[in-house]
Amino acid sequence: MPREIAVIDDDEPFRMALVDSLFSLGYGAEGYCSAEDYIDGIARKSFDCLVTDIHMSGMSGLELMQELIARGFKTPVVLVTAHTELNLEMRAAAAGAVCLLRKPFEMNDLIECIERALSNSTPPPNP
Repeated sequence: MPREIAVIDDDEPFRMALVDSLFSLGYGAEGYCSAEDYIDGIARKSFDCLVTDIHMSGMSGLELMQELIARGFKTPVVLVTAHTELNLEMRAAAAGAVCLLRKPFEMNDLIECIERALSNSTPPPNP
């Protein structure tokens, strides 16, 4: 059974390309256009890892991480961004992100981060 990855990004072409790439590499992948959209769907499906943009309209990726922790979710998170902000790496690490990747990034770098996240997490129980 493939590991399930949620891709949360308000850039639709980027999100769809990432979902398609992950699917072609053997992962289950589903895209969400916002953090709020993902939160609305968390009761319907569980994911093994989240890949989320930091800077989105509405709730940011860092705010999403805080919300999930507050709700008791321990899904590992890979953050991505096109922005260059001072101390962003430190903020991502302090929030508990597995990795922070800057767009554009190599797919191999993302897969390495996802695999690190999956190896550090407990797989969900089988139904």
